[in-house]
Amino acid sequence: MPPMPDQPTLQFPDGDPQRRTDPSAVEDVPGDPAAPSAATGDPAADTARAPATPVLPVPLAAPRRAVRRPWWMGLLGRVMQPWIGLKVEPQTPEALVDERPVCYVLEDYGLSNALILERACREAGLPSPLQPLPGDPLGRKRAYVALSRRNAGGALAMATGQPQSKATHSESLARLLEAHRRDDLLDVQVVPVSIFVGRSPDKNNGWFAVLFSENWTIVGRFRRLLSILLNGRDTLVRFAEPVDVRPLLDEGLDPERTVRKLSRVLRTHFNRVREAIIGPDLSTRRLLVDKVLASTAVKDAIADQARRDNSKPEDAWKKAHAYAYEIAADYSHPVVRSASYLLTTVWNRIFRGVLVHHIDTLKAAAPGHEIVYVPSHRSHMDYLLLSYLLYNRGIVPPHIVAGINLNLPVIGTLLRKGGAFFIRRSIRGNALYSTVLAEYVAQLVAGGYSIEYFVEGGRSRTGRLLSPKGGMVSMTVRAFLRQPTRPVLFQPIYVGYEKLMEGNSYLDELSGKAKKKESIWQLLWGIPQVLRSNYGQVVVNFGEPIALADVLLEHATGWDGNAVADSERPEWLSRTVDVIAEQINVNINRAADVNPINLLALALLSTPKHAMGEADLLAQIALSKQLLVDVPYSDRVTVTPHTPQDIVKHGEEINVLERVAHPLGDVFRVDDEKSVLLTYFRNNVLHLFTASAWIACCFLHNRRMSRHTLLRLGRTMYPFLQAELYLPWNEDGFAERIALTLQTFEREALLERVSDEDDGIYARNAGQTDEVFRLRALSHPLQQAFERYYIAISVLAKNGPGTLGAGELEGLCQLAAQRLSLLYAPAAPEFFDKSLFRGFIQKLRELGLVKLDGNSKLVFDDRLANLAKDAKVILGRELRHSIEKVSPEAVKPAEPVAVQE
Repeated sequence: MPPMPDQPTLQFPDGDPQRRTDPSAVEDVPGDPAAPSAATGDPAADTARAPATPVLPVPLAAPRRAVRRPWWMGLLGRVMQPWIGLKVEPQTPEALVDERPVCYVLEDYGLSNALILERACREAGLPSPLQPLPGDPLGRKRAYVALSRRNAGGALAMATGQPQSKATHSESLARLLEAHRRDDLLDVQVVPVSIFVGRSPDKNNGWFAVLFSENWTIVGRFRRLLSILLNGRDTLVRFAEPVDVRPLLDEGLDPERTVRKLSRVLRTHFNRVREAIIGPDLSTRRLLVDKVLASTAVKDAIADQARRDNSKPEDAWKKAHAYAYEIAADYSHPVVRSASYLLTTVWNRIFRGVLVHHIDTLKAAAPGHEIVYVPSHRSHMDYLLLSYLLYNRGIVPPHIVAGINLNLPVIGTLLRKGGAFFIRRSIRGNALYSTVLAEYVAQLVAGGYSIEYFVEGGRSRTGRLLSPKGGMVSMTVRAFLRQPTRPVLFQPIYVGYEKLMEGNSYLDELSGKAKKKESIWQLLWGIPQVLRSNYGQVVVNFGEPIALADVLLEHATGWDGNAVADSERPEWLSRTVDVIAEQINVNINRAADVNPINLLALALLSTPKHAMGEADLLAQIALSKQLLVDVPYSDRVTVTPHTPQDIVKHGEEINVLERVAHPLGDVFRVDDEKSVLLTYFRNNVLHLFTASAWIACCFLHNRRMSRHTLLRLGRTMYPFLQAELYLPWNEDGFAERIALTLQTFEREALLERVSDEDDGIYARNAGQTDEVFRLRALSHPLQQAFERYYIAISVLAKNGPGTLGAGELEGLCQLAAQRLSLLYAPAAPEFFDKSLFRGFIQKLRELGLVKLDGNSKLVFDDRLANLAKDAKVILGRELRHSIEKVSPEAVKPAEPVAVQE
């Protein structure tokens, strides 16, 4: 996807964006690796982009000089100044314009808007809007116009008794265009300016002020005065790219159509910016439910339900109505703003900071797009934290898909007011509920409401990304296909914690205890303990967005861009949904953050007793950080800047590890309970170290190995690692990373290149040297994955082809892994996770290494034996023997005994 602009491009309906292509108008985002370009984000518009129109010599554009504003405006400005605090976007708006005259366009008139605009221009070094343009083409001794006037039409009609004016455009704009027709040398750049009082990012106000924050209503003078008094310190002024008037006139349209077209373009721009800042114009919950129930799809589902139940249509309608109210959100700006005010105190109390990276590209992309936020799901804090961050950075919070288990008394109501809508965990077999839910999502997408859901379905208990569920993705894609007008952008988000609020409950569940059902009393009793705790730092990284249009272009064979009816089921739809769901997980992993706890977990969990000497621990942390620098995973991955010493000190402060003093050097360790929790944080970043762990695994039981063998085996095993860890490369890309990592291993003296034969032979040190210790620590996180793979192969081989079904194989593999962990060495909680075995078996089937016969049993040939031979290179002889020993055989049903009569 191409980089996106800092400001939304104004685009005319025929697809011809009218803007200057001055590269200085776009700034690189600090901390963002990709510099934004002048692309609109709309492929059709970008294709139709016309060359920049040459600027005609304009004698009126004399060098700028200081001008005096009217004395009474200056007086009013000084009166308002203590009540107004400005945040201007972009940071250097003067870079947007050139030396031509500037005419500003506001969304609506108002004295306060004029004063705010004048102050923002003065502070930014822009021409004053309170002085006339050269020649005064507007005829009003000002350099700004507005598209609408507060209640002017209605007030005039009431005063005069005349019908209300039906004018749909600004007369001042019409005069400006007419002046350009009369004077070929006149060339004014039109700059749209959006002003929001009470909606500036990074600000919070009192409880009463939320009633007078920014909304979609054009309010009266008294309400505007209260808004300024209460919220004026949180005022946002956003300048946009200027619109060139000359290319519009060159189209040759009649004057009426030209001014209507320009007004429509500007109004669309203001609506897009307003949607991005405060969200779409919200209908009430009742009106949205009425739209859902009035749709053809829901009406048909109601009729089908009545036929199935042999009941009255009215009864089926009541059931659909109850479903819709059970689902629907009831978004409230005052509640969201109040929650933001409250959560600021909570976050400051329990976190040491919340860092956000790469959000600027999202802010640039939001106008004109349907944004679907798809974060990783590791805690109940995820959706609260994300909505809070978006709101406080000037982006409307999304409507969030939440499980019906969270629809608790009081809490459920507050969550609905914050934008949550509730869905049942399982909707299989309930056609009416499925149709109502799909229609509700379709109404949200069509209305421009941003949505948030977790493709993993639930919170990860192991720290790994769970297999994506395609249900909500499918509803989103079908909603777009039904009305493919507003482009959809999936925004993956990685949320990284240093300590989990649900850590203890996860520990109980991993040890085999049943998941506790959420209750209001459990939540209330837990609040004091949460507020007394220190959960370290949180990092929220915005990953590479996924444009639905791009995915459809590649996978939707035969789709012509037109609407697809609900009754149609294109053969490419299922595959497209799977591709999007998988890519979301891949892009979440590509935006990972490596925090101090991740690095401590990687090091300490690699030893049998989960303990290390201080020098060894510092060296292992430094090596992990060096690998991330030498072979970067992605330009969106962030790594803690702290030194190994600071990282260890931080781990002590938040009670993650314990220092044991000893005369020969201090030792750091973690107890058994904390070690299980630390596997969670190790698994968060396990995918970042796949190449280095692979090389270390190969040398764990081999003294020497050729570079060719390393790469060949890496390509063979990569499809299984890719499916499990959601890695972004193909086999060749993984081989390149192995080659780059070998260079770091050489430089760090972990391996030595002893021969150039056969493209190089590498060797590790013999005995128990520091280098061997570090290699063993690097290999540990991936070692158990290969053990799982060998368990599955061993169970298949022991039972023979045509004996086991896929489900039977999963169950036997899980039993074997549990027994191996009990008999030999404790393993990580995910070691006997049935879903990981299921993924490995599925990949075997995709690669054709195993197949289903006519009886739904798995059959295989000699290629599986070859895969087992490759596993022998990685796993030691003793471990292989242990796995083969514990691998069970399926219990065969007893043959019937013949009974003589």
